[in-house]
Amino acid sequence: MALTERIGRPEPEEPEQPRGRGRKIARYAVPVAVAGVAAATITLVPALADAGTPSLPKITAQQLLTKIAASHTRTLDGTVKVSTDLGLPDALSGGAADGLLSGAGQGGGNGGSGSGSSAAPQTQLVQLLAGTHQLHVSVDGPDRQKVSVIEPTAEYSVIHNGTQLWAYDSASNQAYHATLPAADGADGAGADGAAGVPTTPQAAAEQVLAAARGTASITVDGTARVAGRSAYELVVTPEHADRTTVGSVRIAVDSGTGVPLKFTLLPKGGGKAVFDIGFTKVGFGRPAASTFAFSAPKGAEVTEGKASGASGGSGSGALSALAAPTVLGTGWDSIAVIDTGGAGTAATKGSGGQGGADAQSLLDSYGTKVTGSFGTGTVFHTRLVNVLLTDKGTLYAGAVTQSALTQAAADGAK
Repeated sequence: MALTERIGRPEPEEPEQPRGRGRKIARYAVPVAVAGVAAATITLVPALADAGTPSLPKITAQQLLTKIAASHTRTLDGTVKVSTDLGLPDALSGGAADGLLSGAGQGGGNGGSGSGSSAAPQTQLVQLLAGTHQLHVSVDGPDRQKVSVIEPTAEYSVIHNGTQLWAYDSASNQAYHATLPAADGADGAGADGAAGVPTTPQAAAEQVLAAARGTASITVDGTARVAGRSAYELVVTPEHADRTTVGSVRIAVDSGTGVPLKFTLLPKGGGKAVFDIGFTKVGFGRPAASTFAFSAPKGAEVTEGKASGASGGSGSGALSALAAPTVLGTGWDSIAVIDTGGAGTAATKGSGGQGGADAQSLLDSYGTKVTGSFGTGTVFHTRLVNVLLTDKGTLYAGAVTQSALTQAAADGAK
């Protein structure tokens, strides 16, 4: 039997966060929390939960939330498996998607320093928003993290060590370097947040649990064994959110440390997970100091970038010029609104020559044209996050239905 509680606004003791991100939880709650989590933030192949369910003492949802918040675990080293299934067409799930997501404005001439480097985190980590990937993650408090994306013939790593942020792509032998403001070193603007994409179950869980307070039913639904460790299963189900596309979120919480070991996000429409990220192997000892030391290999092309205080990395072309989003509504039904100033359409039209024309043709074939009192626009659908880009350059995005987006645009036109 599941132990069920509706959580109001629990106020557990403020914990020390493993990566220093806890005090800088995503500002925009669900659309950016979940979208960043599957995006705009991912179905991770089920994190290979071990066979058999451990027998653990019963615990309430409130007690488990308190255990997560009170965790003082600051070090870990492990392997993570991430799979994302947003339901995108094949053409948008491969190289074309990488270009649209990460390089949209690189030819614009006003991009942030380092935006043209194939090693820049905002260029590389968006690959986690499609397909299945294996990562190696090392954490030593809020000032030192390393995340490596392991591929069959190459490896990409982001290393955060104090105020220094390095990234290296072995396939292209290119490196990216940025010096972070001292304050950011303590706020976790490092490897895990370099592109706004969660690379550990903890990061994903922090975002969703912060957004869920007072807006969801939270239950304890049995136990599981993940990465050889006993865990409680916490289930978060949105309430009073008719327009959200989020069905539920399942988080496996280590029974000993309170650290989330696995995070699975299921869409309201049913089917397999949209985002699933979990440890397949993990230890909580302190990684060797040499793990976070990096020097560019001989012959590597090094690009110097400027770290943004908001994202921990330099912007990418036209995307770096976008205005900060405003948020309509609250909770799971909230929608992020961004005035692109025309950057959203310029990224795929005009600039970029034939490449821009090809990208525009791809988007036109994938999107759905809509009209309303706001004018005309195009809606891009995924199994979780939907986006409306009006012809006037206003972007509406959220884990909500198409009707919610068009209504928001209509309200904005009044």
